[in-house]
This record gives sequence, C-alpha cells and structure tokens, in this order.
Amino acid sequence: MSSPTFAVAIMAAGKGTRLKSKRPKVLHEIGGKPLLLHV
Repeated sequence: MSSPTFAVAIMAAGKGTRLKSKRPKVLHEIGGKPLLLHV
C-alpha cells in the first residue's frame, strides 16, 4: 500500500496589513521560526 499524495497551499501573499506590522507575513514567527521556514 502506498502513501496518499496531497497538495498544500500556503496563503502568505500580500503585505499583511491586517496584522498591523511592518514585517511581511512570511517573516512572522510561528512556533519559534518564521513562517517561510515551515514551508
């Protein structure tokens, strides 16, 4: 039996104005690492 294949979409485009931050969304930390490093 083989493993199932799946796709993932990371919604991280744009300026992140709703975050009220000067940093881009992909540089905000999640679990101690920038979002970009989780991809």
